[in-house]
Amino acid sequence: MRLKAVYQGRMSIVMRILPAVLLSAGAASAVPPLSVSLAGTTAAPAAAPAEAPPRAFFEALRAADLRLATIGYRLTSANAALCDRLQPQIGMPIHALNQYSAEARPNALSVFGFETRLGVEAVVADGPAARAGVRSGDSIQLLAGKRQPGIGAADTAESPADRDAAEALIAAQPPGAPIAMTVLRDGRAVTVSIPAVAGCRSRFEILLGSGLDASADGAVVQIGEKYFEGYSDAEIAVIVAHELAHNILRHRDRLDAAKISRGLMAELGRNGRLIRQTEDEADRLSVYLLANAGFDPRSAPQFWREKGGTIDGGLFRSRTHASSKARATALDAAVQDIARRPERPILPADVLALRTQPLR
Repeated sequence: MRLKAVYQGRMSIVMRILPAVLLSAGAASAVPPLSVSLAGTTAAPAAAPAEAPPRAFFEALRAADLRLATIGYRLTSANAALCDRLQPQIGMPIHALNQYSAEARPNALSVFGFETRLGVEAVVADGPAARAGVRSGDSIQLLAGKRQPGIGAADTAESPADRDAAEALIAAQPPGAPIAMTVLRDGRAVTVSIPAVAGCRSRFEILLGSGLDASADGAVVQIGEKYFEGYSDAEIAVIVAHELAHNILRHRDRLDAAKISRGLMAELGRNGRLIRQTEDEADRLSVYLLANAGFDPRSAPQFWREKGGTIDGGLFRSRTHASSKARATALDAAVQDIARRPERPILPADVLALRTQPLR
C-alpha cells in the first residue's frame, strides 16, 4: 500500500463509517451508519452536527481493533530477529477517553468503563498482557512507574495525546523486560507485571474514514477501516505485513534522505521510480514476515490476484505501485524461496541489507 508522504499523526477525522458491518473473525456485527470524531490532527468539517454513536459502534470498534492488534502482535513478535529497532510488545491496545468527541463519550464510558482517562481496549489472547491477568476494560492508573491521568472533566478537549504518551512510554522500555502496571478494575487497584516480548518497533491503528488506505510512518502502521468489513484476518495480515515491512526497511527515512517529493509530484520521474522501489522492497519482505508469523505465505500472491484490482484501482492505479498481476508474480518467487527454507524465522539477508542503503 502507499507510503504516505506526510504522516499527520493519529486517527483524526470526522467520520461517516461502518455503513453496513464490521466483521470479527468471520462473524458479522451489524452497525448502523454513524458519525463520530476520533481526534488526532486535522479533521474535515462535518456536514452536519455529529450524533452520538450507538453502543454497537464501540463494540464493533473494539472487535476490529483486537483483530488488528492480534495480527500486529504476531507479526512483530515473530519477526524480532529481522528488526534492528525493537520495542516491548505486550498485546494490549490502549485508548483514552478524550480521544472521543464530547457527544461520543457517554457511550464510550458505558462500553469501555473508563475509571481513569486511559483504558485497556482489548487484550490479545495468549499475549503477554493476557498472561499477566490484564482484562479488557481495565483502566490504567500506573504504567512503568508513571501515574496516568485521572478521568478529568467530561468536556476535556479532544486529543490523542494521553494515549500517544502512554504508547511512547511503553516503546521506551527495554525490549523484553517486564512492564509494571496498576489498573483499576471496578474501583479496585490491581498491580500486574506484564512479561513483554521483544518485537519490531511498530504499533497499529485503524484509520477511520479512510476506506482501503494503509500507511506506515516508521513507527505506526495505519489500516483503513474497510478492511474490517469482509476481509479475512489472513487477507488483512497481507496488508499489515506490507506496511510493517516499510517500517523495518526504514522507507520513510530513506525517502526523506533522497529528498523525494510526494503528493502531486509522486508519480513523476525519480520520485515515482524511488517510491516504486520501496513498494517492491516492502512486497518482497512482507512474504517472509507472514511466513515467520505462521501465516501461509501463499496468501500474499493470492490476495493480489483476487483482491488487487479493488485495492490498487486497476487501470487507474498509481504508477508508484506495480500492477496486481506483477505483484503476485514477484511474490510467487518469494513463496518458492520460503518453501525451500525450513528454518523459522527466515532472515532474507539481501532484502534486510537494503534498509541501510540510500535510495538512488
